[in-house]
Amino acid sequence: MSKGKVLVVGSSGTRIEVQGGRFGATGQYLNETVVPAMALIAAGYEVVLATPSGTQPHIDEASDSAVHFGGDEAAYQKAKAFFAKDPAMTDVHVLRTVAEQGLDEYAGVFVPGGQGPVVDLMQDPDLGEILRHFHAKAKPTALLCHGPIATVAAMPHAREFRSALIAGDPAKAGEWAKGWQYAGYKMTVFSATEEKVIEDQILHAKLYFNMPDALRTAGGNVSVTATDFEPYVIEDRELITGQNPRSDHPIATALIAALDRKVAKA
Repeated sequence: MSKGKVLVVGSSGTRIEVQGGRFGATGQYLNETVVPAMALIAAGYEVVLATPSGTQPHIDEASDSAVHFGGDEAAYQKAKAFFAKDPAMTDVHVLRTVAEQGLDEYAGVFVPGGQGPVVDLMQDPDLGEILRHFHAKAKPTALLCHGPIATVAAMPHAREFRSALIAGDPAKAGEWAKGWQYAGYKMTVFSATEEKVIEDQILHAKLYFNMPDALRTAGGNVSVTATDFEPYVIEDRELITGQNPRSDHPIATALIAALDRKVAKA
């Protein structure tokens, strides 16, 4: 018998704006999606995947490698098969429909990374509604790598906040961020130096803003590791954030523990 449902929110983004008025290919990271999802199922939870479009997230080619599974080819192939064939990943719901059908049945929510959330989720009004529900009910809310930027969606003026960041106007962005539910929370996110690796080696271009600065502008108490790509997870109240792809297993462990604590109190 299931311990409860966990909503996994995926991105529908496939390209991201870069400086110079161009776009770079992007998407969602494979390991960041499947490692926590598989761990949740193994722990007795039901996973429900939803995206803005209701279609399966596009996997960023940069993540489609055994490198992100510790070089374990068997683990990589298992993850690929899970994403391609398991109903938890192929039966994709629309975020708007999930919100309309009611959120009380969900025990927690998880948002994986890849740069996709920077494109759509951080300004998606339906995700904003969903996050506000989980915040108000103090239900475990976990976000990984670029995923924590999606918390911006809970703002009253998320789209305006994002536009101000792209325009290079942090003062205006700070004004639009007023009323953000997660202001003052301790959190982490993909660091600026980690992002530079992606910009230099994959995008060959610079993004308009980096994730830590964006969340600090919004009012987040952001910290990152001194060493790039070291696992790092922060918990503050209901919010659980992980810094980078290598934080996939640790954030899954933290989320399951938080869910189990909630179940035990119910």
